[in-house]
Amino acid sequence: MARITIGGEAVHTIGELPKVGVKAPNFLLTKTDLTDISLDDVAGKKVVLNIFPSVDTPVCSASVRRFNTEISKFPNTMVLCVSLDLPFAHSRFCEAEGLKEVVPVSELRNREFGNNYGVRMVEGPLTGLLARAVVVLDEKGEVIFSKLVSELKNEPDYESVLDVLRGDEKLKNDACTTSSTAEHSRAENEDDPCDDGRAG
Repeated sequence: MARITIGGEAVHTIGELPKVGVKAPNFLLTKTDLTDISLDDVAGKKVVLNIFPSVDTPVCSASVRRFNTEISKFPNTMVLCVSLDLPFAHSRFCEAEGLKEVVPVSELRNREFGNNYGVRMVEGPLTGLLARAVVVLDEKGEVIFSKLVSELKNEPDYESVLDVLRGDEKLKNDACTTSSTAEHSRAENEDDPCDDGRAG
C-alpha cells in the first residue's frame, strides 16, 4: 500500500505505482465513444497516464486542461486522462472546455487499471476512486516516470513530466518514484532518498 493524504488526513491505496524501468501493466479503458483502448492500442507512442479521482473536481479538471495545452508540443505522444467517471462525464467536460488533445478514458467495464497500477483508494471518503498520479510510458510500454501525488488536493508535478517528455536524460536516469511513505526515492532503490531537494 501507498500512503497519501486528503486535506492532511491519511488514506492508503491498494498498492504501489509501477516502478520506473518495468513493463507497464496492461489495461482496458473506455473512451467517450464507448470503444475500449488497451496498452496494445498505444504501442509505439509515448503515453502520459494522467490519473485522478473525478473530472468534476477543480484540481482534476485543471490537470486535464494543463495536459491538453502541453501535449501538442510533443510528437508521437498522447495523454490518457483516467478516472472512474462515466464516459459521458468526460465527454461533457471536454466538449464544454473545447479540449481535443487529450483522450479521456473511464474504468467503466472493469476495475483492473486502478488495482494493477496500485492507485485505488481503499479507505477514507473517496474509497474506490483513483488517487492522483502520473505515469509516463515510452514507445515500448516501459515506465519512464511514475509519481503519486502525496496530497490529493495538489496538482501533479507537471514540470517533471514535461522534462521527461523533452528527453531530459538526466531526469530519466535519476527519476523518482514515490514510496509508501510518500517520500521521493530512487526508482532503482526505494531506500535511497533523492537529493534533488524534493524529499518528503
